[in-house]
Amino acid sequence: MDIEGRLAELNITLPAPPSPVGAYVPAVCSGKLVMTSGQLPTRDGELLAAGKVPTDLTVEQAAAAARQAALNALAALAGAAGGLESVARICRVNVYVASAPGFTDQAVVANGASELLVDLLGDAGRHTRCAIGVAALPLNAPVELDIVAELA
Repeated sequence: MDIEGRLAELNITLPAPPSPVGAYVPAVCSGKLVMTSGQLPTRDGELLAAGKVPTDLTVEQAAAAARQAALNALAALAGAAGGLESVARICRVNVYVASAPGFTDQAVVANGASELLVDLLGDAGRHTRCAIGVAALPLNAPVELDIVAELA
């Protein structure tokens, strides 16, 4: 699969791997697996949205934030794997959603990330997933996610 061509078709520019905001690395390779650290919806070092869903932002805005966090995770994967062409498939995505009491549509928010991965990678982007509601996330982000991928 020509990942660079598919990125261009989708009019997506992969960001530079985000810098860690703590004492960790963006991604680690172990055998044929690459695991990312949790990624926030940042662009150029700035958080794109903040707060809890749905009181501070809509489900649609949170899904867009999950999409950006997935792009950041892909950038971390690419950095650790020597490029996205080395990724055989996405195995697992864990999506954490800062949720107001009573909010139960975390899976809808997580679809922002999952749909991007399938659009970009086709069947290799289909993955297992957890969508988890949490009280708060770092920097008041609405979503954080991590990815486990298999290398070719």
